[in-house]
Amino acid sequence: MQGLMMHMPLNISALIRHADRYHGDTEIVSRPVEGGIHRYTYRDAHRRSRQLANALQSLGVSPSQRVGTLAWNGFRHFEIYFASSGMGAVCHTINPRLFPEQIGYIVNHAEDACLFFDLTFLPLVEKLAPHCPGVKAWIAMTDRAHMPPSSLDLLCYEDLVNAHSDDFDWPELDELSASSLCYTSGTTGNPKGVLYSHRSTILHAYGACLPDALNLSARDVVLPVVPMFHVNAWGLPYSAPLVGAKLVFPGAQLDGASLTELFEAEKVTCSAGVPTIWLGLLQHMQAKNQRFSTLKRTVIGGSACPPAMIRTFEDQYGVQVLHAWGMTEMSPLGTVSTFKEKHHALPAADRLALQYKQGRVIYGVDMKIVDANGEDLPWDGKAFGDLLVRGPWVVDRYFKQDATPLVKDAAGRGWFPTGDVATIDADGYMHITDRSKDVIKSGGEWISSIEVENIAVSHPAVAMAACIAARHAKWDERPLLVVVKKPNAEVTRDEILAHYEGKVAKWQVPDDVVFVESIPLGATGKMLKTRLREQFKDYQLPQA
Repeated sequence: MQGLMMHMPLNISALIRHADRYHGDTEIVSRPVEGGIHRYTYRDAHRRSRQLANALQSLGVSPSQRVGTLAWNGFRHFEIYFASSGMGAVCHTINPRLFPEQIGYIVNHAEDACLFFDLTFLPLVEKLAPHCPGVKAWIAMTDRAHMPPSSLDLLCYEDLVNAHSDDFDWPELDELSASSLCYTSGTTGNPKGVLYSHRSTILHAYGACLPDALNLSARDVVLPVVPMFHVNAWGLPYSAPLVGAKLVFPGAQLDGASLTELFEAEKVTCSAGVPTIWLGLLQHMQAKNQRFSTLKRTVIGGSACPPAMIRTFEDQYGVQVLHAWGMTEMSPLGTVSTFKEKHHALPAADRLALQYKQGRVIYGVDMKIVDANGEDLPWDGKAFGDLLVRGPWVVDRYFKQDATPLVKDAAGRGWFPTGDVATIDADGYMHITDRSKDVIKSGGEWISSIEVENIAVSHPAVAMAACIAARHAKWDERPLLVVVKKPNAEVTRDEILAHYEGKVAKWQVPDDVVFVESIPLGATGKMLKTRLREQFKDYQLPQA
């Protein structure tokens, strides 16, 4: 017997329709790359999203085709989110911080039908276009007055939107239909695509709003500092219209002064971003002796939040820190560190120790830790093992890959191996203790140690090279290159670093090089990076 309730598929278009109908006069504020401040409402955004949906159809975009974006957080990017997914296409957000060759690979692998870009990225687009023949239209996200000269035959976003009617009925889509696509940073090999569904996106948006998660409501003013090309801005462009929260988009200006100005002018109550951004913001505010007048809480994820940052936010500025963890493969939210009722009586030091953990799962995510044999480990806060997760917004397999990364438990259920090593305590608080893969996370961005090493050993004077993470005050981690020179070869630090020019993005180049007589090897010939990390655990990187 089935229940006798209405069947209404979970479609992303329902979010913007709801925001229009019930929160139509709520503002969306943006700082476009052209300058100034742009203001309009959810009602305006819904209207223009429908116009853009008609425009996409006029460009020949059909259901399931990918619509690429290279864009900052702004109102036009927001419209693309809803127009593309709502009409049945797939919104493909691309990280512009990747190396151009990686971006080219991603665009071609996704088979993007068209690509929208902010003016900031015009030089990048002009380099990409000859290598991306499948892209039929390149659309500059600006108005006619700001259209730049270009060797490409560019379309103007505002011309495209204004040329079409808002008479568009959102189709009722299968909720399991693909809605959006994000690629991982490619820690090993090429980046892999994570293809989200309408269902997974809506459920994730619901979960993010819960009181023990981000606790969003129509009383909030939300400024997503985390870019919209980072796993859909952690779902905030979907969660905000779900509850009717005011949105503030900062564009490309993420420095402390610009963010503080927006926080205060727009009365922001909630924000989200990586520790690196918050470090710059706090330094600015301390230097100017400024205070937050409305900010109540901030979500910090992407990499571990230092305890000192938590203390500064809470003790000096009265801002609650929500320490969060997740992955591209998890849409991305998995855990948020919020207190249970019994924890409010804890001493301040114990509360801080709890906040430093990545926190408890939000409903929709299940997790466990296992040993090398796949056996469950106890939740005692001491035993550590490989962290596995499952849930309706967790990846099943990667885009265009038949094989699944999931591992099966005794009951035949699939679990996604996160690549992290963690502990879980008796109250369900998870704490990342290490990474099972040799990757470096710098300012919220992944750096492949293997790629860095391969470039190093391509230098004629290098016999062997290992890349490990070294602690950095601003970026959390930065790559340190450990090199063994070939016999009788001579090479300097600067010569090796110069060897990376044009091969990787600048932020992936090691900060320093150390020369050693040998690199420890295991029985199978693999480099023992654990020993290297122990050897150089106190290494002081040069400060720029």
